[in-house]
Amino acid sequence: MYDAGKIIIGLIVFLGFATFPIWHDGGKAVSAPEPEITAYAKKIGHCVEPEKWMRANHMQLLDHWRDAAVREDKRVYVSSTGEEYDISLQNTCLRCHSNKEKFCDRCHQFAGVHELYCWDCHLESKEMKKWAATDESF
Repeated sequence: MYDAGKIIIGLIVFLGFATFPIWHDGGKAVSAPEPEITAYAKKIGHCVEPEKWMRANHMQLLDHWRDAAVREDKRVYVSSTGEEYDISLQNTCLRCHSNKEKFCDRCHQFAGVHELYCWDCHLESKEMKKWAATDESF
């Protein structure tokens, strides 16, 4: 082989580029951002379901709530702990998670979720922005 040295150097350069994403970060994954919650949420200390479950299943819960409230006229949700909550994005969820940019958008941007259709019907009101800025419950 006349060009064995060039081939070996080319293979080394190729392997360097091909494996760059792995060895550059040392195989570390980027951690998800921590969404901010209100003082009211910190005071009550829990969500309608456990945090781990909510991170994985909140959209299914919101879809279920929408169907129950709009299509079946059911207005009360009984959680896995037996507690009852109003089925209401505005009066239940947004009471603790009132800052859309610091709560919803932060994680959805990290996960690459762009189709948030909650806000097609629900508006981020001036009151919501005020509560987020002052960190008060409503």
